[in-house]
Amino acid sequence: MSNVPEIYGSMVFNEHIMKQRLPKNTYKQLMKTLHEGEPLDLEVANVVAHAMKEWAIEKGATHYTHWFQPLTGITSEKHDGFVDPQPDGTAIMSFSGKELIQGEPDASSFPSGGLRATFEARGYTAWDPTSYAFIKDEVLCIPTAFCSYTGEALDEKTPLLRSMKAIDEQANRVLACFGEPHQRVTTTVGAEQEYFLISEEQYEKRTDLILTGRTLFGYSPCKGQELEEHYFGAIRPTVNEFMKELDDELWALGVSAKTKHNEVAPAQHELAPIFADANRAIDENLLTMEKMRLLASHHGLVCLQHEKPFEGINGSGKHNNWSISAGSKNLLDPGENPQENLRFLVMLACVVQAIDDYQELLRMTVASAGNDHRLGANEAPPAIVSIFLGDELDSIVAALISGKEYDGAAKTMMDLGVDVLPNFMKDSTDRNRTSPFAFTGNKFEFRMPGSAMNLSDANTVLNTAMAKSLKEFADAMEGLEGEEFEKAAFAYVKQTLIDHQRIIFNGDGYSAEWEEEAARRGLANNKNTADALPCFVSPKSIALFEEFGVLSETEVRSRYEVKLEKYCKLINIEARVMRRMLRRQYLPAISAYAAKIADHIVSVKSAMPSLSTTTQEEHLAIIQKGLDATKAAYDALAAKHEAIADIEDAQEAANAYAHELIPLMEAARAEVDALEILVPTAEWPVPSYNKTLFYV
Repeated sequence: MSNVPEIYGSMVFNEHIMKQRLPKNTYKQLMKTLHEGEPLDLEVANVVAHAMKEWAIEKGATHYTHWFQPLTGITSEKHDGFVDPQPDGTAIMSFSGKELIQGEPDASSFPSGGLRATFEARGYTAWDPTSYAFIKDEVLCIPTAFCSYTGEALDEKTPLLRSMKAIDEQANRVLACFGEPHQRVTTTVGAEQEYFLISEEQYEKRTDLILTGRTLFGYSPCKGQELEEHYFGAIRPTVNEFMKELDDELWALGVSAKTKHNEVAPAQHELAPIFADANRAIDENLLTMEKMRLLASHHGLVCLQHEKPFEGINGSGKHNNWSISAGSKNLLDPGENPQENLRFLVMLACVVQAIDDYQELLRMTVASAGNDHRLGANEAPPAIVSIFLGDELDSIVAALISGKEYDGAAKTMMDLGVDVLPNFMKDSTDRNRTSPFAFTGNKFEFRMPGSAMNLSDANTVLNTAMAKSLKEFADAMEGLEGEEFEKAAFAYVKQTLIDHQRIIFNGDGYSAEWEEEAARRGLANNKNTADALPCFVSPKSIALFEEFGVLSETEVRSRYEVKLEKYCKLINIEARVMRRMLRRQYLPAISAYAAKIADHIVSVKSAMPSLSTTTQEEHLAIIQKGLDATKAAYDALAAKHEAIADIEDAQEAANAYAHELIPLMEAARAEVDALEILVPTAEWPVPSYNKTLFYV
């Protein structure tokens, strides 16, 4: 059994290690950078670099890397050795402050949306001291931002850090209205990561899984999730061994892996950490995803993080638990009497305004080829953004809007009717799994992100939109004091909730009635990525980002181009794989099986002409009809796929992929899947869902 306190954070250059290894003055100066946002002095960096190197070498590290998040959505690293050869043929191990705070990776081969030409190679990485350095595979990894030679952000981290600065500044203006001193305000995130584990043996037999991360074909298993027995069920020994190794690795890296369990779908699981500051939480989530993928092979498994690897069962999300902290206070904690907690009501009204004003932009942050298969599929929230507040807060909001007095919800004691079982207090609100943005006690759970996503985009938009709401409140309230301030603040909250009441919905987000009601309310319903992305470059979105210095118009447009290009490339890859599998696996296999039936009929008739072969002939007719339909579907798919390749405009191509090609892909899949249950297992070219999802 692991000694958790001993291994936890053992591979992290955290504050505990810093305090032990840094001179007192250096430590104090570094803490001011970490906790108060003061600039980092090069002399301090030199001392930190030396201590960091000595610690890393003691832990077995031989190299260091600036670990960053390019616009690919994953992480990147280039390893440099500490080794420094000397003239006498010996070597020393060196690492300077300059090497710590700045790196220079080649920027030309990363997505830039036209910011950088191929021949313009120079880029820079800059140390993010607020996210701890760590050791991974004998390499000291230093979390960094990544920018171009001309200063534009080429990564996911830089806009996130800028948005965190914006919310810190605007939240402090609001807190000052309440007479509170200046303090560090930050957003916190807890990322619940869902994933699938399947056997390597089955994985290696499926080209679609290998190249796209999802099954492009596959008939539903005989038993899926309908018995509801997998959710929170006993964890299989092989999976448990994987989870134990994963826990050990993550704990050593200071990742607060807290909860693990089986999810709803067969072969699906979840890991949830304790929350951390947003930038560090996202770094740790990306590290968690990487470790999941790498460690699975130690146990003969493959970790799938695609949002929808299997049709007909639940896909995988990544719930983003978001809150705002000021020192040790949670600004989204309603307290015992939320109706009297003016500061909380202000924060709540600002959240409601932010989500309503920028609903389409928030929807855009979770748009991807994979997540399109998941959103609104009765397993995840719909593509319509709304807020769930729960009974108590909804009643408070209704009372504020109507001007009536709120009596308060009586606390209810839960009595299960068995003497030996303890009584306990019932929560003031239920959970709503159909809501995209749900209040869960002292935070909001943004349920729309997909499992494969980097959460930086979502949190950048959440933070920036919230900063905008906070700024408007501060602009209106600064200069008011005492009863005048309280009266004006309550009036502001009331009017804000009236103006943005349409975004609040506590009902069933899966119902057809909600889709109709949302349309009446004027809420957006962008069902796919091609429809969701254009709002990113709307004047309203660009103005928001520029107002708070989070993204320039150039940076916004480059990211829009990157997202469009990635979407088009992913669908193009899926179409190519589908065509290849149809042509080289499914059509030959189905044709060969049809020939076997025909040969069997001929053999029977030749041996005994009097015997009936009606059954075989009917079966052959069905198979042949399906074969012809599959070939026709392939031809239609191929023609459309090749036609889209000639479209030069990226948005036009994305529209064609979403609205014209994907329906043809779905039609081709339907034809093949219908034949899967008619062709013997031995004749079928790939493992079935029954075999893949229910491995031993």
